[in-house]
Amino acid sequence: MKLLLIKLWAVPVLLCSCFTLFAQDTVWVDASKVNTQFLKEGKNHYLVYFKMSKDSPRMRPQFWTRNIAFENYNGKEAIVVTQEWEDRDSLVHTVKSVCDKKTFAPLYQQSWWKQRGSSEYDFVSKTAKVNDKPLTDADTVGVRKTSWLAFQKAYTQYTLNWHLDLEVFPLLAYKAGVTFMIPFYDPGFSAPKHEAYTVSGSGQLEGYDKQKIDCWLLTHESKGVKEVFWISKKTHEVLKLENEIGKDRWRYKIKLGFSM
Repeated sequence: MKLLLIKLWAVPVLLCSCFTLFAQDTVWVDASKVNTQFLKEGKNHYLVYFKMSKDSPRMRPQFWTRNIAFENYNGKEAIVVTQEWEDRDSLVHTVKSVCDKKTFAPLYQQSWWKQRGSSEYDFVSKTAKVNDKPLTDADTVGVRKTSWLAFQKAYTQYTLNWHLDLEVFPLLAYKAGVTFMIPFYDPGFSAPKHEAYTVSGSGQLEGYDKQKIDCWLLTHESKGVKEVFWISKKTHEVLKLENEIGKDRWRYKIKLGFSM
């Protein structure tokens, strides 16, 4: 009987210990958990491509140019990120995203897609447009209604722009085993949601002149999709993405180490 009491007493202690460990290793990202000092002004270039298997030829290449600038936006210190995505023979996407300089919370985003047209989301005035037509409570069409309801949730809480994931990841304080619960929202798409990104290990990339670059491996998984981001331990910049999609399909993003 005495042994049974000891075992029963140990159960809540064990549960408490597990909860404490989980709490210590999980960071719910808010405005106090980001450090925008890791972002530097200037252009960054990425090569993006697909492979139908690990050993297949590269296909569907794109070049992404992302420019970071520190500016004044309606009297507020802001970080402005502009992007241009090019495929083999044309421009397919442009976007201008404005974020608060201290918290990186979104203030404004205007984008254009070759196939979808334009959109504009203003988090300060709480207004939005798709193809120059304002979104309102009167919208009943599925896509417009979903976008509007999601945006209304987004501007009432702290979020980080998922379209700027390559700029968000440098803001975090990395250590082995930590899981970041990031309140991501991509303007124009589904409502804000905390997404789990786990520091799953370390690795090395080889740069010019055989230079070894120590990286954190940041892993994110959803149904049928796994992403592993290689993030420099020294500079926090994202150097590589290895993205497994379904069975035997891969997408890569590689940061280019020179100007274009």
